[in-house]
Amino acid sequence: MAEAITYQPIGWVESPFTDIEGMPIQPTGAADIDGTIHLEPAFVAGLKDLEGFSHIIVLYHLHRCTGYALEVVPFLDTTPHGIFATRSPKRPNPIGLSVLRLVNIDGAQLHVQGIDMLDGTPVLDIKPYLPAFDSPAAERIGWFAPQIDRAASTRADARFR
Repeated sequence: MAEAITYQPIGWVESPFTDIEGMPIQPTGAADIDGTIHLEPAFVAGLKDLEGFSHIIVLYHLHRCTGYALEVVPFLDTTPHGIFATRSPKRPNPIGLSVLRLVNIDGAQLHVQGIDMLDGTPVLDIKPYLPAFDSPAAERIGWFAPQIDRAASTRADARFR
């Protein structure tokens, strides 16, 4: 097995969600939800020129998830699937990814919309979202296909603990 990898958060999330149950599962379900990413002062210089982008990719640690399962029943289905064929947070490495609208930057604070993270979530990295690079046309979306229309309105339940 490979050696352990350690990351230090570059900031944290301020959001209206303090409990996993009932929060949006994906940013599309939280399109109008405002939040703030508070960057550690040592990283503020890294924000230079980010205000020119309408959206950002945020990588974060799913700090309230405990354990993992290699097969899970995901939020849009009743059948177990392999963890890597789902977007379940119960992963061997609990890393989340969200594409958020960047409203503005005020010093070390990034004001965003579409936040689907818990308050206090540690942020690992921020990248600019580039549709030409980050949004390839998908030819198939597996077992999600018949469920995709329900995705935006679905909220987290006890499976996400």
